[in-house]
Amino acid sequence: MTKPTSVQPVRYVQYRNGVTSLVEEGRVISEASVSLTVNGIFWLSWMCTPMELEDLAVGFLFNEGIIQSIQEIEILRPCNHGDNVDVWLNHPVEKPLHWRKTSGCTGGMTSETAQQRTQPITNGDVFPAEKLLGWMEQLFDSQTLYRQTRGVHCSMLTDGEAIMAIAEDIGRHNTLDKIAGKLIRQSLQPTRRILLTTGRISSEMLQKAARIGAAILISRTSPTSLSIQLAEQYGITLIGYARRNQFNLYTHPQRVGITFPESITEQQPSVYPVSA
Repeated sequence: MTKPTSVQPVRYVQYRNGVTSLVEEGRVISEASVSLTVNGIFWLSWMCTPMELEDLAVGFLFNEGIIQSIQEIEILRPCNHGDNVDVWLNHPVEKPLHWRKTSGCTGGMTSETAQQRTQPITNGDVFPAEKLLGWMEQLFDSQTLYRQTRGVHCSMLTDGEAIMAIAEDIGRHNTLDKIAGKLIRQSLQPTRRILLTTGRISSEMLQKAARIGAAILISRTSPTSLSIQLAEQYGITLIGYARRNQFNLYTHPQRVGITFPESITEQQPSVYPVSA
């Protein structure tokens, strides 16, 4: 068995404007089943892009509330074939009894007892709308695998000045686990955390962003109703449909440096459509 790679070659027939042609050197994103074992016990299998598996495993355990720091990990070892990550902790841990699929996407998993954030995020830094949109453009520009194959999600963490971590995967949930893993494994502790993603913001995505400590969460597409409720509860500024010169601002608008019309200020609606 050969070790899987992030991109696979493919040959296909293309139909365009009434003309068919054989494409000899196409590429598609890899999808693989990768299992996680903890302290010698099988926990689950992800469907993922088989790259940065150490980050995926560590970030997943952190986002699930199983670990809090890299010091808890004694051994972190992907197998030679790339279809398993073996993690040994320096303390015993109970395997969750039940796993449930996350909403949408491919192969996202979370336990029914995943640790949720209890303290709201109170970082009060304000960023101009143009700067937030500029970071979204940088996210689009950083999608290396997407430019090769399409069909892949990307997430990025910035402190408002520089890119701290970036991850691509077929699963949007996996990208946030990989971001968390990078922070933990590289001992990165930015005081300001802005998280950007190409994926839809479900409640599970919002909870992972909260575990990462993101004060601002920005997506190219939509949030769900429950993610908006959780963002309000956790103190996260939630932005959706961010592209070019516009976005929708759903919660905690105080972190975005824009001028609100008097009608919005007076009524305080739950959704803030904004054009920069």
